[in-house]
Amino acid sequence: MIFIIKVITNKEEKALEMISDKAKKKNLNVFSVSRPHGMRGYVLLEAEDRDSAEEAVFNLPYVKGIIGKTISYEEIKNMVEPSVTTISIKEGDIVEIISEPFKKEKAKVLRIDKQKEEVVVSLLGAVVPMPLTIKLDNVRVVRREEGEDDQENNQ
Repeated sequence: MIFIIKVITNKEEKALEMISDKAKKKNLNVFSVSRPHGMRGYVLLEAEDRDSAEEAVFNLPYVKGIIGKTISYEEIKNMVEPSVTTISIKEGDIVEIISEPFKKEKAKVLRIDKQKEEVVVSLLGAVVPMPLTIKLDNVRVVRREEGEDDQENNQ
């Protein structure tokens, strides 16, 4: 069973260590404790039953409590497994930003950082060109500089 543990934001690592230490010392039926990437204020705890989970987190600093229901692995799969998606954005592409504060703005891709899953863009509507670093999932390709769109236009 997988439980969501609410912890103090930015103290996830400390809470994770404390839960892990307590589970080891008391020899509890806790199989794993993890902090999914991008999930602030929460850690995931896999235990045999609710009693083991509650005992592992009971009375620990930084831990606020267990969120009501258990979750399945399928629900958290995308957070804990590394993504092997290929990045379809290329340098020179024109993208639309799909998140605030620059939502619906068009920009040109200057650089791509695959490890950090970030893209550096320059806003097309800006008077002064300024590089912005944005997460890859916050942009959508609108137009390609060369390649696919050019081939379509030539036919």
